[in-house]
This record gives sequence, C-alpha cells and structure tokens, in this order.
Amino acid sequence: MSGQVLVIGEALVDVVHRGDGRIDESPGGSPANVALALGRLGDSAQLLTQLGADTHGAQIRSWLADAGVEVVSSDTSRTATATAHLDETGSARYEFDIAWSVADVSAAREDPAGIVHTGSIAALLAPGAGVVRTLLTEMRGSSLITYDPNVRPALLPDHARAVVDVESFVTLADLVKASDEDLAWLYPGVDPLEAAWSWLQRGPSVIVVTMGASGAFAVSRAGVTRVPGQRVEVVDTVGAGDTFMSALIHGLLMLGLDSADARARLRDIEEDSLAELLRFSARAAAITVSRPGADPPRIGELSENVPARF
Repeated sequence: MSGQVLVIGEALVDVVHRGDGRIDESPGGSPANVALALGRLGDSAQLLTQLGADTHGAQIRSWLADAGVEVVSSDTSRTATATAHLDETGSARYEFDIAWSVADVSAAREDPAGIVHTGSIAALLAPGAGVVRTLLTEMRGSSLITYDPNVRPALLPDHARAVVDVESFVTLADLVKASDEDLAWLYPGVDPLEAAWSWLQRGPSVIVVTMGASGAFAVSRAGVTRVPGQRVEVVDTVGAGDTFMSALIHGLLMLGLDSADARARLRDIEEDSLAELLRFSARAAAITVSRPGADPPRIGELSENVPARF
C-alpha cells in the first residue's frame, strides 16, 4: 500500500569483537537494520525475513517490535549470526553463519507496499536470492524498488557471479545506494563515479554512492549531486550504511515518491531535492557511527535537521 515499506532480507545477531577485548551481541543484518531505522523514523515498515525459534530469533523480534516493525518470518533451524572484528578505526570485518531462503511470501504478494527494499546477503545468497528477484520483478508494477548491494565478500567466493547478480538487481531498482567500498570490490580500479554512471544506464533513476567521512554523491538526470561528510567522532561503522539507506527511503516517502506511479517523478527529481535528501541521510548515518552498534536515530533526534519540504 502507498506509504508502507516492505523490506526483504536477512535478520541476524551481530557478535562484535571490539578492539578493547569486549564481545557484544546485538540484533542486526542489513535489511533488518533498514527496517528498524525506518520504524524509528516513524515510517510503516514490514520485514520479510527468516528466523529460528530460538533465543536469538526472539531477541530480533523484540528489537524490531520496539520500533513498530511488523515481521513476517520463514522458519529455520537456527537464527543466523555475523561475527564482526573491529579494527582501531572502528571498521568491521565479518564472518557469517547463515543460510537464506524465503518460504512465506503470501503477505508480500497480497498487500504490495509503496516502496520495496532489499539488499546485501538476501539478494546474493541462494536459494533465497532467486525468490527475492522474482518478488521484485512482480512488485515493480505497483511499488518503487530500492536496493543496496552491501556486499559481503566472505560469502561471495565467485566474484564474476556476484557482479552479474548485483547488476541484475540494479536493473530492477529505481534507486540504488552503494558504498565506495562496494564498488571497489565489484569493479577494481574503476572510479566510483564511472561505476555509478554505468549503473544509471541500466535503468534506475538515482544512484547514490556513500564515501564515509568524505560525504556522498548521487547521479541522476540532473547530473552529479555531491554533499560533504558530517564531522563526528566515530565509535564504529556498524549499521551506518543501513541508516543512510533508510533515511533515503524516508525522504522518498516525505516527497510523495511512494508507489510505482511516482517512478517518472523520481526520474526527473531536481538537484536541490536530491541534495537535501543526501544531507538528511548523511546526518542520520553520522548519528549512528557516533555510538556503538547498529543504533539508528529516532526522528526526534533529526527533527532540527529535517528540510522543510520533508
């Protein structure tokens, strides 16, 4: 339905090994983080995922419920985990224990959302990735599609296959967000701006590239739109890109770009609107990196930074 966001993808527990020797466990997973952040921004979000009937699964359900996120879950023998090792800069290296499939998709088909988002493991790990691709293909008739590759090299031994799979989702999407690190892994030696332009030619209306402290840029029919990075003391980068993605989706909703009928308007989005959207998203991500774990801001924390048209 218009105004609602369906997020499709993995939910897991992050086991974080910090530089000072501490080990923390917290709910996560890129799509689940996006759904959580949307809920905290006051948006109506549903997560189609896979959880086990175990302690970790219960922890994730409670975490999402606190943000008002509805969970539609397929069963699995155990809830997935991702072990993150943080270096002295707060950057994370991941190891995964995950299997991904989507069995119960009836709710998604019966009540299509205005915006459908997917990304990361859910769009690349078989057998679930194939189901996700089919769902997005069907939903393009009623929904705007957003996608964040958020690649996890530890799960992608076949680089060439991963590039093909990522590009297939780019072709389905209306807005794509990727980090410069994603693009460097997918296209070694290629300038991020060149990679973004090549993706735009595949069909999306907007390609957004985040560059950490160096800011972000977007390419669209309006050209190249750039915003500087936010100055903040970084605690760690877990969930920062997911917060940026959720803020982009929130911005689309606030601009009334919340169904397939808005596809033409998104394609013609003005540079000023796109710049405001990027600045808002960068501010949201900056709050996330200023505190440990995937802890995205609530809308009240961003109220003084929300542009008038939002």
